Formats: sequence, C-alpha cells, structure tokens
Amino acid sequence: MIFISKYLVPKGYTGLTIFPFVFLKSIRFKTDYVLINHEKIHLKQQLEMLLIPFYLVYGLEFLCRLIQYKNWNLAYRNISFEREAYTNELDLDYLKQRPFWGFLKYLRVNDF
Repeated sequence: MIFISKYLVPKGYTGLTIFPFVFLKSIRFKTDYVLINHEKIHLKQQLEMLLIPFYLVYGLEFLCRLIQYKNWNLAYRNISFEREAYTNELDLDYLKQRPFWGFLKYLRVNDF
C-alpha cells in the first residue's frame, strides 16, 4: 500500500518502506515505476527476514559502513539491501526471478 507523506520520508530521500507500506515524499513519485520497484524489493527483503531482524541487520550494517566510509551517503548506498535494490531497480521483472535472500549476493563481508 502506497502513502504520500512529505513528513515521514526523511530529507534527501524520495521513498521509505516500512512493511507493508511504501511512503513517498510526493504524489508525483507514484508513477515512478523504477522507484516503486526499488521499494518493492525492500518489501520482499523485509518479508524474507521477518521484519524485525531486517531492521536490526539494516541498522547494524549501516553503522559498520558509516565507520568504514565515514560518509553518510556512501554508507547508505553500500548497505547490501540498498545495493540489491539500486542494482536491480530498472529491471521491473527482477522480483519474478529474484532468489531467496538475494541481498546476500551484495554483502561484501571482506569490506568490514
């Protein structure tokens, strides 16, 4: 379910997914199929990890990346969940063939 809320989506971002909802900053993003696909990938990730573990791993990986890169944007873009979503957001059929726990392919353990 998609909601429009310029207050819930953090500054600098266009969308936010908190299962089962996708929050978009503006109504104009509702027709951005690439953005919607990106957020749907996050929905799938959240479901696979049973929600709470997803948020814990996401936060922990973000903190590790922040220490590693010392840059908020670089840390965010290098979280395995985000790497999977950004890499595959243009493939609107990606979720049809996506393997279970597909984000693991994007986890670069040797970077920590």
